[in-house]
Amino acid sequence: MTTALITGATAGIGAAFARRLAAGGHNLVLVARDAERLQRQATELHDRHGIEAEVLRADLAEDQGIAAVEARLGERTHPVDLLVNNAGFGNKGRYLEVSMADELRMLKVHCEAVLRLTSAVTPGMRERGRGGVVNVASVAAFVPRGTYGASKAWVVQFTQGAARDLAGSGVRLMALCPGFVRTEFHERAGMGTESVPGWMWLDADKVVAAAMEDLTKGKSLSVPDPRYKALMGLTKLAPRSALGTISSRTGRRFGPK
Repeated sequence: MTTALITGATAGIGAAFARRLAAGGHNLVLVARDAERLQRQATELHDRHGIEAEVLRADLAEDQGIAAVEARLGERTHPVDLLVNNAGFGNKGRYLEVSMADELRMLKVHCEAVLRLTSAVTPGMRERGRGGVVNVASVAAFVPRGTYGASKAWVVQFTQGAARDLAGSGVRLMALCPGFVRTEFHERAGMGTESVPGWMWLDADKVVAAAMEDLTKGKSLSVPDPRYKALMGLTKLAPRSALGTISSRTGRRFGPK
C-alpha cells in the first residue's frame, strides 16, 4: 500500500486530496498546524476507509516545522510515494501595506518549504524508480499580482524545471494551478468574495480529481476546468502592461477588504 504526505491537509484542497487518496486505499501522513483538527481528520479517514493516517503537526513558516516534515519524507523504511505540497495562505493588503515579516513568512511557506520538501522526498523516489509530487500553485502565477502571484509563479517554474531534470526517472512532478476554489483560504486572509461571479468558483473535490488525472497522464502543469484553461490562454495573448492593470483592478474588486 502506498503512502501520501499532504501539507495543509485539514481544509480545502488539502482535505480533498486526503479524502480522494484515502478512498483509493492510500495510507496518509497529514500535516498542518492544528493538532486537534488533524487527529479528528485522521480518525475519520481511518474509520471510513480502513487506511493508516499519521498525524504530523508542523508550521511550515518555521525552520523547525519544515525540518520535521523533511525528516519524515527522508524515511526509507516507510517511504512516501506521493507528496502534495498544498500549505499556503494569502496576506491582506497590497504591496507596502503588508509587513515585511508577513511577506517573508509567505515566501517561506510557498517557496522555501516547497523546495526543501520536494528535495527531501525525490532522491528516494528516484532510487525506487517511482513517485510523484504535486505542488499546489494558482492561476495567479500567470498574472502580475504582488508577492502571492510571484511566489506561485516560482512554484510553477521550479516544478516544471525539476520535472524536466527528472524525466525518465519514474518520478513525476506537477504544478497544480486552480482558480477560485471554495475553501477557507479567502476567509482566513480577510478577502471579500461576495462579488466573485458564481461561474468562477471551483469545487475542491473536482479540482483534485482533475489534478490526479493530469498527474497520471504525466503532465507537469495542471489547470483544472475548461473555463480557467481558456482564461489562461487569453493571458498569453494580452500585453503584460494590460495584464497588470486588469490584475490590479481584479485584486481591488475581489481581493482583501
